[in-house]
Amino acid sequence: MTVSPEVMDQCVSLVKQAGAFQMKYFRSMPEGADSVKAVREIVSFVDVESEKILQDGLLPLVEGAGFFGEESGQSGSQDLVWIVDPLDGTTNYLSGMEQFAISVALVEKGKPILGVVYKPYADDIYTCIKGQGVLFNGKKVKPAQSEMEASDALFMTGFPYRSPDMVESFLKAAPQVMVLGRGIRRFGSAAIDIACLSVGWVQGFWETELQPYDVAAALLMAEENGIVVTNHRGEAFDMYKDRILVAGLPKVHKSLLAVIRDAYRGF
Repeated sequence: MTVSPEVMDQCVSLVKQAGAFQMKYFRSMPEGADSVKAVREIVSFVDVESEKILQDGLLPLVEGAGFFGEESGQSGSQDLVWIVDPLDGTTNYLSGMEQFAISVALVEKGKPILGVVYKPYADDIYTCIKGQGVLFNGKKVKPAQSEMEASDALFMTGFPYRSPDMVESFLKAAPQVMVLGRGIRRFGSAAIDIACLSVGWVQGFWETELQPYDVAAALLMAEENGIVVTNHRGEAFDMYKDRILVAGLPKVHKSLLAVIRDAYRGF
């Protein structure tokens, strides 16, 4: 299907509405509450209510589209589906750190055709309609140095807390990647990481056990801006099946993939 500018505009309005709701509770505690349990209850409430705001608003925008949310799971058609992470970076939000985001994608037959990643704290928004490029705060952006070598690259990753069987592989890969380029960063939100990669602020990325709602929106942005995205074997990444994602500018990806392929041998 063709995504209209009106659908994108309404999608942006919805994520900003959900973001404003999140900011009401960010770094705040209910009166008299002083426990981690109380904070966790707030975050759970914010997560669920944010997804409800998005689900209620998104479903009427595209006739026949289903829904796949981190909190509520799958409902309706999955051939044309809104895939949503209402609060990517929950641990950051819980801890009072501002690196959290809302990720919304419209996916047709397994391929994202619309993507939005929104950082409520900074009011920064990345948007993309397939075939129309990537916009950051309304302005089209592409990586400035698409031919960059790995030696000049800054890498991002996430820790394998969901996959203890991959910890040893991660600890083998990380020191090699650290000296491959200019270092490694971890924001704690894959949606933000890949969005930053798509516009060229970092140049390489790998992580394990990412779910479709973590990456669907940002993967469209990466694809639009010429980022190479594969699994650890160098095959096209399948967000529904693959456990390991490797992405980067073309020359950076080649060098990063060699390290990851070796470190994660056997997976």
